[in-house]
Amino acid sequence: MSPILDIRGLTVSLPKQADRPYAIKDITFSVNAGEIVCVVGESGSGKSVTSFTVMGLHDKRALTPVAGEILLQGENILNASDAKIRRMRGEKMAMIFQEPMTALNPVAPVGDQIGEMLEIHTNLSASKRKAKVLQAMRDVHLPDPEKMYHSYPHQLSGGQRQRIVIAMSLVLEPVLLIADEPTTALDVTTQAQILSLIKELQERRGMGVLFITHDFGVVADIADRVVVMQNGEIVEQGPVDQVLGAPEHPYTKMLIAAVPSMTPPEREEVTGETALSATRLNKQYGHKGLFGGGRVVDAANDVNFIVRRGETLGIVGESGSGKSTVARCVMRLIDPTSGEVLIGDTDIATLREDKLRPHRRDIQIVFQDPYRSLNPRRTVGQSITEGPVNFGVSQAEALDRAKRLMSIVGLAPEALDRFPHQFSGGQRQRICIARALAMEPMVLIADEAVSALDVSVQAQVLDLLEDVRDEFDLAMLFITHDLRVAAQICDRIMVMRKGVVVENGPTAEVFSNPQHEYTKALLAAAPGHGTFDKESA
Repeated sequence: MSPILDIRGLTVSLPKQADRPYAIKDITFSVNAGEIVCVVGESGSGKSVTSFTVMGLHDKRALTPVAGEILLQGENILNASDAKIRRMRGEKMAMIFQEPMTALNPVAPVGDQIGEMLEIHTNLSASKRKAKVLQAMRDVHLPDPEKMYHSYPHQLSGGQRQRIVIAMSLVLEPVLLIADEPTTALDVTTQAQILSLIKELQERRGMGVLFITHDFGVVADIADRVVVMQNGEIVEQGPVDQVLGAPEHPYTKMLIAAVPSMTPPEREEVTGETALSATRLNKQYGHKGLFGGGRVVDAANDVNFIVRRGETLGIVGESGSGKSTVARCVMRLIDPTSGEVLIGDTDIATLREDKLRPHRRDIQIVFQDPYRSLNPRRTVGQSITEGPVNFGVSQAEALDRAKRLMSIVGLAPEALDRFPHQFSGGQRQRICIARALAMEPMVLIADEAVSALDVSVQAQVLDLLEDVRDEFDLAMLFITHDLRVAAQICDRIMVMRKGVVVENGPTAEVFSNPQHEYTKALLAAAPGHGTFDKESA
C-alpha cells in the first residue's frame, strides 16, 4: 500500500546571506494511512520548513525547493500549480498551527470560519453547510455547538480555540493532517485533551498525521514513528519505541537526556532569611452592582506564602489559576485588593508609587517571551544598563556590571553592542536574566521563563537560573504550567486553581504523594508521563 505522504530527497535552499546554504537537505520519509509520524528537533532544525513546504505555504522569496519530490497520494506537489495546491489544501491536506488565536479571524464567528472551508470547496447549500459545521464541532467535543457557532475567538478558551482550528482542518475530511506544535501554548491538562483528540480522530478516520514538535513527552504519548532533524538534515528515524528506547545518534541522545524528569532531585530545606512573603493576598476583578447585580471574580483568594533567600518557590496551575495574577501583585504591576506583600520587612502592597519606587529594584522579573521583553531598537548593553543608571549608578559602573553579568550568563561581553534580533531565543532569555540581575535584586520572578524554549536550551537556562540564584543568594518565584520543569528547579511547590491555593509543600513530597485531586490530575496529564521519569542526579 502506497504512503499518503512520500517525501523523497527534498532539498530547500536558503538566501545567499543565510548561515547555511539549505533550510532542509536531502530528506526522505513517509507518512502512511492511520499513522502518526512525529518530526522533532530544535529551532532551526528544518521541521517547520518541511511542513510548510508540503502545504505550499513556505516563503517563496526566501525558500526554494531545488531537489526532490513531495508526493501526496502519488501526485508531486512541487509540480502542481498554485490553483491546484489551493484546492488540495482542505480537500486532501490540512494544517493545525501553533497559536490558534492568530490562526482565526478575530472579527468573524467561529462557525462562519469553519463554514467558509465548505463554501470554497463544495457546492453544499447554506443549511447543509451549517449542519456539517455543527457535526464537525461535535466531533471535536466542543460544548453546545449551536451556541458556540455564533461565538467569536476571544470568547473561547485556548483549548476551545484549538478545537475550532482542528474542526476547520478536518471538516473536508483530508487524508493528511499536519500539526505544527499545536499544543505548545496550552496548559498541561488541555494539552493532554488535544493530543487525545488528535489521536482519536486519526484512528477514527484513518488519516495520516505529520506532527511537528520539540517535546519528547508528546512524542512518547502519540507517535508511531519518529523523524529526528538537526540543521536541516534527518539524523535518525524509526519506530517510536526504538528511537526513544535505544537512540543511536548523539543528537537524539542529547535531546532525550535534556527532557526534565518528573522525579524531583533530593533538596535540603532552605533556612535563609525571608526575602518575600504574602499574607491573605487577594485580587478581585469586577464589582457588585448597586442593587446586588454585577460579577466579582476572585483571581487570587487568600494566598499565603514565604520565599527565603536561596530558595525557589514554584507556582503551578492552568491558565486562569491565578499564578500570574499573584506574580503581578507581588511586582505591584497591579494593585492587590487586600492583603500584605512584604519584601524583607517592608509591606509594599499599599505603597504609593513615589514610596514604592526605591523598592522596585529589589524585585525583578523575567518574562516568557524574551524578544517582546527587549526593545528591538536598543542594544542589549543599553537595555542592561538602563535600570541601574535610572537608580543612580554611574554609566561606567553600570557598563562594568553589564560586562560581568554577560560572562555570568554565558555570553561574550563584546556582544553588548549587538541588538536583540542578532541573538537566538535562548541567548535573548540569558540577556533578560542579566538585565534583571543588573538591579541587584533580592527577589527574582520567572514567569513561564523557559516555556517558549527548545528542550536543550531550556535545560541550559534552568541550570543558569539555579546558578545565579545560588551565586546572588536570590529568592526566586517560579511561575510555570510545566510540571517537569517545576520538579527540577523548585524547592517547594504551590498549586493554584481558580485563584485558590489547593496544595503546597516540598516539591518531592507533592510529586510523590499529592493530596488534592487537582494536583493528581495535573501530574497525570504531563506529556510522556512515566516515559522520562528517570532518577535525577
